[in-house]
Amino acid sequence: MTAPIRVPELARWRLILGQSADDACSSAGCSLSEQELAMDAAIEWLYGRDDEDGERNIRRQGGRGSSQLTTPQWINDIHTLFPKETIERLERDAIERYAIEDIVTNPAVLAAARPNETLLRAVLRTKHLMSPDILVIARRLVQEVVRQLMEKLARDLAVAFSGVLDRRRHSAFKSAANLDFRRMLRDNLKHYDPERRRLTVEKLRFFARNQRHMKTWQVILLVDQSGSMLDSVIHSAVTAACLWGLPGIRTHLVAFDTEVVDLTQDVDDPCELLMKVQLGGGTDIQKAVAYATNVIEQPERAIVVLITDFYEGASAAMLVQRVAQLTAQRTIVLGLAALDSQAQPAYDHDMARRLVRVGAEIGAMTPGQLAGWLAEKIGR
Repeated sequence: MTAPIRVPELARWRLILGQSADDACSSAGCSLSEQELAMDAAIEWLYGRDDEDGERNIRRQGGRGSSQLTTPQWINDIHTLFPKETIERLERDAIERYAIEDIVTNPAVLAAARPNETLLRAVLRTKHLMSPDILVIARRLVQEVVRQLMEKLARDLAVAFSGVLDRRRHSAFKSAANLDFRRMLRDNLKHYDPERRRLTVEKLRFFARNQRHMKTWQVILLVDQSGSMLDSVIHSAVTAACLWGLPGIRTHLVAFDTEVVDLTQDVDDPCELLMKVQLGGGTDIQKAVAYATNVIEQPERAIVVLITDFYEGASAAMLVQRVAQLTAQRTIVLGLAALDSQAQPAYDHDMARRLVRVGAEIGAMTPGQLAGWLAEKIGR
């Protein structure tokens, strides 16, 4: 559950009336923040078309935020800018009042769309509005984007879990990550052309890696499925699927809002898993942590990765207590305010500090960085 966006009363009236109210708003000392301008653009994108159908006599004006939103961008914007009740009203008006159907009801448009993460987010946010035939097409799109994400993460995992470099030995296995750069320069300096300032490389050496000999670890991913955490939900599903196939790791994936849903049985099929996720609702983080506690078999060989914005909708004191109990039994607790390609978090800093004080590690990571962190913890 993201911290609620509080819009001042005058700014709310300005958003309702549109740009025509700018002068009155300014004279009253009101100006829109960057976030409020984005809200204005999203409202204008939808309701600014009323005049075209003759439904209203006065046309709203505004939209000095993002230019020319596409439907997927608009869907993603409203899910980050507005509360749940407003999102539902905007989506319903878009479909029923304005017949904007190029995402959720038009199979030709969806089938022709280029699979990408923006479109994936829009599909996951509106899949409850799709008819069965549209869902078939949407599922194929989800599969393609997930496949692309898994290919990239699989490479990161292969490097992270392949063992540590042994700089005393060389190997015939050729990998850029293992390149002995100094030896490469030493062996090939005789081929340097000073006039052309070019080094011709004829011989390469690669370090060997020591293989990891790991006992089994449990990695339990607890993923907040509130709307603001969608990027993290997507990347958590992909990360869990990639970890699933690694020796020495037993992966669990648990999604939560006010309820807890164990999705571990679907971890090997991240597309199916994502289509089951129900976004939105409140957040009961402590309940998810309690569930993880009951799943753990050997506390000292377990890692709980809590992926959330830390805005606890239930008992903050109980959340801190449950995390303290985990760390006291030597279970590693990592709190991630974001797990996505950008790793730019927005989260409750106060709660994060409280969890750090009882032994948790808090950060924001890309999936590749998480893979490296897990390999370090498990391999030491």
